[in-house]
Amino acid sequence: MAKTFELGTINCPSGTLVIIDGGYLGLWSGDRSPADIDPASLGIEDPAMAADVASAVDFAVTGPDAFAAVRTFDRQPGSGLHDIPASRAAEFEATFDGHCRNTGLDARLEARPVRETHAHRARRTAAEGGGSFSIFGVPVVAVGGVPGSHHLPVLATQVDHGDGAGPRWAEISVRMREGQVASSVSLGDVGVDWARVLFGDVDALNSWQHDEPVDGLADVAFWGAAADGAAAAFAAPELGERGEDGVRGWTALPVLEAMDRARALTRWKDETGSGLAVDFRPHSHHWQIMREVRASPVEAGCVELGDARVLCAMTSRGDGFFPVIADLDASGAVLAVRVSFSQAP
Repeated sequence: MAKTFELGTINCPSGTLVIIDGGYLGLWSGDRSPADIDPASLGIEDPAMAADVASAVDFAVTGPDAFAAVRTFDRQPGSGLHDIPASRAAEFEATFDGHCRNTGLDARLEARPVRETHAHRARRTAAEGGGSFSIFGVPVVAVGGVPGSHHLPVLATQVDHGDGAGPRWAEISVRMREGQVASSVSLGDVGVDWARVLFGDVDALNSWQHDEPVDGLADVAFWGAAADGAAAAFAAPELGERGEDGVRGWTALPVLEAMDRARALTRWKDETGSGLAVDFRPHSHHWQIMREVRASPVEAGCVELGDARVLCAMTSRGDGFFPVIADLDASGAVLAVRVSFSQAP
């Protein structure tokens, strides 16, 4: 039998909601150019490749058949094509032109003079009726028409299929209005690689600090088979955080001191060949919300960003591409937005 849990509440003053893997918010450019994002955040260390990605091109799709052309081209979701490495831009454009010729569609690509910011992609997508768009190849969903004057409950429906894995989420939904569902429409997929989804106001996400501490402090945590030996060697206490029994370390250290201790633990682990996991945790917004997630029996947490509250929840299904559906009333107003995990393994 399905059970429903309230994970928390969000509020969305701008009226535009973004649904994204919370682990990817370090790549969110907000109202800055995506070219300002360090390619190292994408795991790119080769200087030539980093330069190619940093000078990438965004394309707008124009012409009478623009929507059909970009949909059937099937390279990225949404009405634009983004983050095409500079070295591949000409080939990409030629491939699109060939696709249009082969399908008889009247559409063309126009390189944008400047890269489209991630916040603008979300606002434009919401204004076009909501849907999915790409940031560095990761699909993200945006939807507009969200009531901005009050807090909205985020609910999760739990099912147990009896497969030995235990109860897991079937869906997580943001409930926006009361009413009778007249229709449901697909908004595309949200791509998840960090086993979590975050629901946040588009403007609030512009102030998100993913790695930089908001207070100049950081924690160091460690655990594993050699945790007792490391605790003795470094005189480390229990971390003392809710939901982290058996984890050792230190909280609220100045960042440089925390970095030194994390490095020392890592050297000790390497020199002794011991089984030890070491986690350096700067007091960023990401740390704040994951601290709440780890302490929560439903694996969800919230953080305040200005006038908005955002919520992050673990999928309970791991990673994947998960469909996002909007439930509408007879007038077309959005009653709820649901992330479905029912097709997940």
